[in-house]
Amino acid sequence: MASLPIESIDTPTHTPTSESAAQPTLLLVDDEPSILSALRRLFRPHGYRVLTAEGGQIGLDILQGETVDLVISDMRMPGMDGAQFLERVRRMQPHSARILLTGYADIASTIAAINDGEIDRYIAKPWDDNDILLVVREALARRSLEMRNRELTELTGRQNEELRALNASLEQRVRSRTAEIEQINDMLNVAYAELKSNFTLSMGIFAGLMELRHNGMSGHSRRVAVWAKKVCAKLQLDERTSHDIHVAALLHDIGKIGFPDSLLSKPVSLMTPEETARYRKHPLNAEAALMPLVQLQTVAKFIRSQHERYDGNGFPDGFEADEIPLGARVLAPIIDYETLMAGTLAERRFSAEDAAASIRRGAGSRYDGKAVDAFLEVLKEPVEEERDDRCISALELAAGMVLSRDLVSPQGTLLLAAGYVFDARVVRQVREYAQREGAKLTLNVRRETVAVSQS
Repeated sequence: MASLPIESIDTPTHTPTSESAAQPTLLLVDDEPSILSALRRLFRPHGYRVLTAEGGQIGLDILQGETVDLVISDMRMPGMDGAQFLERVRRMQPHSARILLTGYADIASTIAAINDGEIDRYIAKPWDDNDILLVVREALARRSLEMRNRELTELTGRQNEELRALNASLEQRVRSRTAEIEQINDMLNVAYAELKSNFTLSMGIFAGLMELRHNGMSGHSRRVAVWAKKVCAKLQLDERTSHDIHVAALLHDIGKIGFPDSLLSKPVSLMTPEETARYRKHPLNAEAALMPLVQLQTVAKFIRSQHERYDGNGFPDGFEADEIPLGARVLAPIIDYETLMAGTLAERRFSAEDAAASIRRGAGSRYDGKAVDAFLEVLKEPVEEERDDRCISALELAAGMVLSRDLVSPQGTLLLAAGYVFDARVVRQVREYAQREGAKLTLNVRRETVAVSQS
């Protein structure tokens, strides 16, 4: 006999305010009661309203009478798997965020879930508690922003209809309505900028989460992305191409997500033939994971070709010279420079000087000479120090302050990107994170925003 759905309303640990009164509703679906119990205990301290179901059909029954903000479903369940369940959730409540728990035993089923269920993220089992909390927060934040965009778009449409109905003689009224439309357009532009910023931040966070398993590689993807951004500027590439290269730099190791720890930390030069064969598939795995996302198709092609050589002796396609996508040609020397110094490409760790010399020797054979020249020029440039910022503690943080440097956890995970504008909600979350982790968290914020916030 199927168990009845269990419902618990989690209580926040702080005094409720008007901002925290409406708590997000989560629906957790898994055929294993122990998994549901573990997830419910995980989310209890964070003020979420939690609904649970021991199977897809029970979850669908709950959705008949409940509106949920986010659904977390296991992939492998009897009767109805996670891919089928999330696809039906998308039809019933298309605005809910959808997250899949998977053991990566069947990549084809995971891709089907991404395509049919349009899931926001997928998380490997067993999960890390901090990782899954960050994923849920980011998914709920994105859903809130999407809802705000829809509301603003509908409001703009209604007001445009009103403007068309106005009498031409009411000039003052027309001017007033026009001013309102301009203000709404400004709000839409801000919302779009926030959405784009959150997308890039999500990529950085995901890259940081992958590196938690990668011994000694904390911050590797972000460093590659920083170098890539500077090389793109040196080569005077257009904004769209530069953006795609930056995202590809953050996600270039995504195809290794299923590697065992022993293979992740093993230098390429010491791999067995079987390990080398598996390693060579990681660009293809990355492309397969990213291609269903339209906005990342160019990024996926760049990542696929990251190990191609300029002389045609690379993999997986044996492209040579200009056959290799431009983004891959830009990234190749940067990735190898970082991995040489990390000791995951050769048997020893290279110094910065030795790594740069190795990259220089590969120009024209392994790498595109123009990309190497631009990268070596960037390496010679002095590191820019932010002089107009101030280092503060989490307790000193206030709404309105602007982050001047990336905020990174002690484990190397990107929490917030430079340029982020703090509001009261995020200020509270940063303080709670510092207290929960017992970390002495410091942040660099723009000095002028400190003065404004204090005043």
